[in-house]
Amino acid sequence: MSTSDVNTAHRGRGRELNLQQQRVRAAYTFLVPMLIMLALVAAWPLFRSISFSFTDASANTIFNGQSEWIGFENYIERRVRSNGEVRWRGVLVDGDWWNAVWNTVRFSIVSVALETFFGLLVALVLNMEFKGRGLVRAAILIPWAIPTVVSARMWGWMLNDQFGIINHMMLSVGLISEPIAWTASADTAMIAVLIVDVWKTTPFMALLILAGLQMIPRDMYEAARLDGINPFKVFFKVTLPLLRPAIMVAVIFRALDALRIFDLIYLLTPQSDATVTMSVLSYREIQQFGDYGEGSAMSTLLFVIITVFVLLYIKLGKVDLAGEKS
Repeated sequence: MSTSDVNTAHRGRGRELNLQQQRVRAAYTFLVPMLIMLALVAAWPLFRSISFSFTDASANTIFNGQSEWIGFENYIERRVRSNGEVRWRGVLVDGDWWNAVWNTVRFSIVSVALETFFGLLVALVLNMEFKGRGLVRAAILIPWAIPTVVSARMWGWMLNDQFGIINHMMLSVGLISEPIAWTASADTAMIAVLIVDVWKTTPFMALLILAGLQMIPRDMYEAARLDGINPFKVFFKVTLPLLRPAIMVAVIFRALDALRIFDLIYLLTPQSDATVTMSVLSYREIQQFGDYGEGSAMSTLLFVIITVFVLLYIKLGKVDLAGEKS
């Protein structure tokens, strides 16, 4: 290779390296403001909440700096009475906390499973070619677009045991013999919450899954049709495997919302122990009882549970959040 060719190659690599450096600098230019805002609105409040969980902060001491460091006593504390009896206190031995954990986990599993199933069905229908498909796609998003407070109030009236339309319709067709207090009864409160949540959030799952369906090459279906392959076999052998990355990402996004559910529970069944979640219990402890220390401990445990769930889900489910095939 001649000297001129070597010089040309070096200049080419130099330009390529310079272009790459410019792209890196541009990326940092856009990322730094976002990271600063994220630190201010998320990282700092999270740090403060975690720090409060190790203090005896209350409504009377949190604003004047008189809170004292008590270590892990808000989480678990061993106390010995004068008669030698050992008693344990703290969030980790609180029956109300574990009831809230069970309610949250149960709600998350059932709601996400139902929303994924119905979302997949809706997405498959919306992916078909039919007249007015664009209008139907827009209409299906209405429940998701309605604010949660509006949805909760609307369904609260519909599920009312005295004048709710749900009871009226079920009485008319003979499904029930007397009105049901859906949101007031411990036996039906969770069912009522699940009905409202599935109705509201299924369009969100359908939208994410539909985006995955749009990415599947059409020629694969054409080839399967020409080969005379059964549509059910095409779904399980072609559609579902190719759709798996989109479904996995949709599930993780929805599960994150379900695990920290607050607004719907608080508005629809505010005083029910059958539906109280970790977020609602933490709010009660802080706002109603003024115990910022124990309430912050609950919030910290919620953060830890969500973090562990996400890491396990990504690891065991082999979820590739970069958008590549797993």
